[in-house]
Amino acid sequence: MRRSLLFVLVVFAACTEKPAQDHMDTSARKEQEYIRAIEGEDEILDPEIIKRGEVLISYSDCAECHKTDKRAKGPAFRDIAKRYPTTSAYLDLLARKVISGGTGSWGSPVMLPHPDLNEEDARAMVSYILSLEE
Repeated sequence: MRRSLLFVLVVFAACTEKPAQDHMDTSARKEQEYIRAIEGEDEILDPEIIKRGEVLISYSDCAECHKTDKRAKGPAFRDIAKRYPTTSAYLDLLARKVISGGTGSWGSPVMLPHPDLNEEDARAMVSYILSLEE
């Protein structure tokens, strides 16, 4: 009787285990939740503006909080590019966010405002960042 009860318990435990696909790698799940990609059709960016944005970023204080491929104080530029579609609306939104600063989009880090940056330069910088998705 004990053997059959033990057998039933082992079979029951095996049947109630979640399938292997449900055991998604927790780091991959966290990364997916962290980025939370927004759906949208990408628009073509002007290569001249992208290059200008890259130069502006290289002379800015962005590197104090952002790296291209990994998180630092703020999100990686590539993570930002994965989240936002390259549309005029998001270029404007993110340019204004760079100028005014903010918090909450990427957890608890606070982005300091850059009030001396004009909207055209901020938009060029954001164009460069969003071009890094590939």
